[in-house]
Amino acid sequence: MKLNKAYLLSLVLLVASSGCGNYSFTGASIPDDVKTISITQFFNDSGGGPPNMGQFFTEELRDQFQRNTNLELIQRQGDLQFEGAITRYEIRPQSIASSGNSLQSDQSGLMRLTITVQTTFTNLKREEDNFNRPFTFFADYDPQANTLAQVESELIDEIFEQIIQDIFLASVAQW
Repeated sequence: MKLNKAYLLSLVLLVASSGCGNYSFTGASIPDDVKTISITQFFNDSGGGPPNMGQFFTEELRDQFQRNTNLELIQRQGDLQFEGAITRYEIRPQSIASSGNSLQSDQSGLMRLTITVQTTFTNLKREEDNFNRPFTFFADYDPQANTLAQVESELIDEIFEQIIQDIFLASVAQW
């Protein structure tokens, strides 16, 4: 009986893995003829944020693809190509907190950091998958509890994590 269960499990795994292209548990579905990826340096054209923000974003995007695909990262002319820039780094009040005293002015309750990354994706094997579009995400913080300097790197990490996931899904999972 154990032999039959092992055989059945092996058969199920074989059938599940024999579809067209490569599939991973990350949602990436990459055709077998796609072998390489190139991600050029994303620059910070927003006029705000830390000076190394573009480099940090580029490295995180490269790490995402290296962790979640079998694609070889090359300098130029990969089967899949990414390029772009951080085009928006904006801090704005999100909500107003009233002081409860009419003699005191209202103060900002939350501040929102919004970052936009304009991304061009080129798929040399399937041109219909190409896109050039912005990816935007935000994170809020309480300026009464922390200054931007205290939470900026944490907020940027959170925002970039979501933007990178969105880029990944849009490019190799077509979501």
